[in-house]
Amino acid sequence: MDSNYLKKNKILVDKWITNHFKKIENNNSLQNAIKYGVKNGGKRLRPFFIIELSKILKIPSASYRQLSLAIEFIHCYSLIHDDLPSMDDDNYRRGKLTVHKKFKESTAILAGNSLYGMAIELILDNKTCKNLEVRQKILKLIIEYTGYKGLMYGQFNDLYYENKNTSVNKIISTYELKTSKLFQLSTSLPFILNQSDKKSTKKAQIFGRNFGIIYQIADDFSDNDKGFKEIGKTPGKDKKKGKQTLISKIGRKEALKLCYKLANDATNDINIFGQDKYKFKKLMFSIVSSIERNNNL
Repeated sequence: MDSNYLKKNKILVDKWITNHFKKIENNNSLQNAIKYGVKNGGKRLRPFFIIELSKILKIPSASYRQLSLAIEFIHCYSLIHDDLPSMDDDNYRRGKLTVHKKFKESTAILAGNSLYGMAIELILDNKTCKNLEVRQKILKLIIEYTGYKGLMYGQFNDLYYENKNTSVNKIISTYELKTSKLFQLSTSLPFILNQSDKKSTKKAQIFGRNFGIIYQIADDFSDNDKGFKEIGKTPGKDKKKGKQTLISKIGRKEALKLCYKLANDATNDINIFGQDKYKFKKLMFSIVSSIERNNNL
């Protein structure tokens, strides 16, 4: 995960965020909370997919900058709300106090809502795409994937299934909704922006879906096995809260097998990624390999 190209893109996205936030004054705690919720670290992995795929499709940098910021703001909004006392009730994120602990709960809720609004503003701006119909198509998909049919439903299920005997399919569905939807947006939006054919866009979405599920499984392993310094948040909370994970349901070895299957299925036919397809394949398998290596499986 620490490859040079990931670091390079992270530096670029952090610079975009800093420049974008120059428009926001520091007059009150809400404005400060918005900035804190975005600028407190993170791999900027979702923008990575947008940037790299946009370059392959020869999309102008001004356009993929808008998309990258929008998806990252939505991601940060989802984390702020995920950490709230009424949700996962986490005090730390990325080694720092969560937004509701640094400020207060009501401010955190408003900061998250504000970031979602800022993301919509970015998408509606004609810098994203001069074609209004394409912008509307992108916005419609974002709302679908992050609303009550997507990310929000995944968050609901994650909480609803606590301490319940849940099926494997329902757990995978929760992972897909809560984690994969933003990765699916990150891998497919450049193709929509480019007005590519539906088949190519679908393949990109499948890659994002499987990557997101693997990413969530890796996070589950980390929550079980690593300490605060390594993961930047309170470890072992999934087990304490009765979270339904694939590790607890089917065991570590079977969870790893599923990761390999998902990775193989997603990378069998990714010619849509051009000559860079091996870069994306390597990234996906590096996560699976790290799970196997760190757990001696």
